[in-house]
Amino acid sequence: GGEAAERTVDLTGRHPAGGEVELRPGQDHPVRDEWPQAGEPWVPEAAFDQASHATATNFRRHAIEALEAMGISVEFSHHEGAPGQQEIDLRYADALTMADNVMTFRYVVKEVALTQGVHASFMPKPFSDQPGSGMHTHLSLFEGDRNAFYDAEDPYELSEVGKCFVAGILKHAREISAVTNQWVNSYKRLIVGGEAPTAVCWGHANRSALVRVPMYSPGKASSRRVEVRTLDSACNPYLAYAVIIAAGLEGVQKGYELQPPAEDDVWSLSDAERRAAGYDNLPQNLG
Repeated sequence: GGEAAERTVDLTGRHPAGGEVELRPGQDHPVRDEWPQAGEPWVPEAAFDQASHATATNFRRHAIEALEAMGISVEFSHHEGAPGQQEIDLRYADALTMADNVMTFRYVVKEVALTQGVHASFMPKPFSDQPGSGMHTHLSLFEGDRNAFYDAEDPYELSEVGKCFVAGILKHAREISAVTNQWVNSYKRLIVGGEAPTAVCWGHANRSALVRVPMYSPGKASSRRVEVRTLDSACNPYLAYAVIIAAGLEGVQKGYELQPPAEDDVWSLSDAERRAAGYDNLPQNLG
């Protein structure tokens, strides 16, 4: 806890983090004298649907207004791929502030949902036949005003420090899953075909990879970051960020070598093909 935080500050300065938080508003159908049945997905809008009449759009607008009123900046929001699934992306902040913001975000969104007559769920996999809800986390490492992850000469614009940081996350990915994916339900999301990572690998534009190095703003040093895609929306953000940063710093301290990037659609590979490529599978349960 405190020791890890102190080591982080001594080594590196600050870790800006940003979060893409997915959630599901759902309608309850209570049964008299029984427990409520599982909530049905809310509204069937498509991904990125921004129609002015859409119920989900109004829900997100009210949620964002409430968050902004509390000083939590929102960068983007849209409907996600599954029925009723929403995504709200929080503006980056230092890791501790971002963890605070995620906790406040969950409370505010649930309260706003109640005013709309629905319940907001951050459950990683509420429906077995639909994609789960993740919390893709973007991390960068600054030394003063310099982004230590940026190298203009590298094809991915990722410095040696950045590569070692990613290598550290990958090396310890299986063990830290108990923290980044802490619930029994978390592992119902981390399944092949579920649009969540299942193998320990990294890539550039590869959404099936555990760690991705996005290139949204080529040549912009301050934007160089890595995206960790395993976290789910129900994790403890304080612990999850702590273990991810600790794993990355271990890679930097010990000079871990980064394996070649995965350019394949890892979801489509068989177990034998994954083993041949050198990809370990993520745990399939808390055991």
